[in-house]
Amino acid sequence: MSSKLFYIKRPSSLKANAPLLIMAHGYGSDENDLFSFASELPDELFIISLRAPYAMHPFGNAWYAINFDAEKGKWSDNEQAKRSVKIISKFIDYACNTYPVDANNVTLLGFSQGTILSYAVALNYPEKVKNVIALSGYINEDIIPKNINEEAVRHLNFYCSHGSADQVIPVDWARKAPEFLKAHQIKHVYSEYPVGHGVAPQNFFDFKRWLEKHI
Repeated sequence: MSSKLFYIKRPSSLKANAPLLIMAHGYGSDENDLFSFASELPDELFIISLRAPYAMHPFGNAWYAINFDAEKGKWSDNEQAKRSVKIISKFIDYACNTYPVDANNVTLLGFSQGTILSYAVALNYPEKVKNVIALSGYINEDIIPKNINEEAVRHLNFYCSHGSADQVIPVDWARKAPEFLKAHQIKHVYSEYPVGHGVAPQNFFDFKRWLEKHI
């Protein structure tokens, strides 16, 4: 098995059955962005930070195109997004078969577009995921199953957060996530911070504490 995605990694302090953390960056960024958190996260985590598959010019990468035109306004390429969901799903298999990690202890950490993909991977392939840290994103219902098997998703845990002054993804979009998760009896916490489209220091410390309890 091979990986279609470029990635960087930080090995775990454990020699076997390490909890796996997979990072998915936002639109126009790269694998180094979220990886800056790695040195502050628990040593037992095996951390992999992915580069999204679609290169942008002159720099950066995307999980799917975001287009702007007069008729549709701003719209997402959901077919590309669905392909990226499958690619990340297959990458989880690759990582679990390649590295000394616990396939039953996989956490996805996403920011913005990476969060939208992380929600979708967990809800489409719940058997491959344990936890999701969803920073500054939302649930795109066009790329998740129409009917959620509540028995299959019952084990999932979500940490969701958003900036109350986010100028890129409106906070109202993010507020729909806890409503959705509650309706499907999925464990979650949701927090807001007085920032724009980014991760406040307190947000980092809060999700770090949450992660320490759930790995």
